[in-house]
Amino acid sequence: MENKPFIFGVATSGENFTDRKKETDRLLLNFRHGVNTVLISPRRWGKTSLVQKACRLAQSDKLKIVYLDIFACRSDRDFYDAFASAVLKQTSSKLDEWIEHARLFLSRISPKISMGTDPMTDFSISLEMNPKDNDVDEILQLPERIARKKDCTIVVCIDEFQQIAEFKDSKTFQKRLRSVWQLQKSVSYCLFGSKKHLMNELFEKNSQPFYKFGDAIYLSKIGTPDWINYICGRFAATGKSISEELAEKICQRVDNHSSYVQQLAWLVWIHTDKIATEQDFEAACQDIIDQNTPLFEKQTENLTTYQMNFLRAIIDGVHSEFSRQEILYKYQLGSSANVSIVKRALVKKELVEIEKRQTVIPDPVMKVWLKRELGM
Repeated sequence: MENKPFIFGVATSGENFTDRKKETDRLLLNFRHGVNTVLISPRRWGKTSLVQKACRLAQSDKLKIVYLDIFACRSDRDFYDAFASAVLKQTSSKLDEWIEHARLFLSRISPKISMGTDPMTDFSISLEMNPKDNDVDEILQLPERIARKKDCTIVVCIDEFQQIAEFKDSKTFQKRLRSVWQLQKSVSYCLFGSKKHLMNELFEKNSQPFYKFGDAIYLSKIGTPDWINYICGRFAATGKSISEELAEKICQRVDNHSSYVQQLAWLVWIHTDKIATEQDFEAACQDIIDQNTPLFEKQTENLTTYQMNFLRAIIDGVHSEFSRQEILYKYQLGSSANVSIVKRALVKKELVEIEKRQTVIPDPVMKVWLKRELGM
């Protein structure tokens, strides 16, 4: 199978990873100096790819990386199982050492280890404990104790960290995590997730346990010049060509949104015989709308009239002061109190975001689709 020139929808690496040198260097410094990191950005801007690249570069005999995705965790019990499994599995390459560490450092819990078809890589841990028991501190201290035994430092990277906000009695759980983690000397943490509004809630409110937990990195969009070089280079590597002007139009059409730039560039590449044309670009733009239409229909099918009217106002250029009487009347938004309710609901659904006190639709392709659907 030939290498695909543009990658989207999954984490990228190698020649498919674009720019982010500044952020990569900052992450590496944090990893190597034991600084906790919180990474925040809208979904599909390349957070996972960035962290995974930094992990590959940082990994060494003296610095071990533990990476886990907690998207499937629905309770603190799920989290403890996933956390312990990842720490044991990724800090050693020997099965007997995993078992030794489990028995040595989780002695009061007596975990059950279930082996898969390949015991060297496929196993899971069931702790079979009451999550309220004080013994959970043994689990949270596991990476620190392993780091001391192996005379190394450990970085624990947790993807989809916002899931903990959905746990029962989440605030108590968060307090427990922070109370243990902030005292560890040989372990640091990199916490990131795909739901920006929930990540902001966890780390930006001074009433939350994880407030000012570490170095906060807010990803910005990759600049157009970097994208142009990347797009033109990927076309050239496959025996095709695209002008810098057309590569720039790809960026402009999707507002430099990382995943969409890759997807639209791929669609243009598909349509291109040898040299990309304006017709190839326009056909690709229609393709990207068509491919995403089922998702957009699902995301909007249950919206209320007020919510759709609110989106209509944003598309029409209204980004603040929705409670002004002329705005309420023109877009039929009801009362000022209703506007607040509608905005909160749309933020929770991740259909709108607040950026510098401006309410925007973060998905550039959805914005084009909505404009067409609403006849604007």
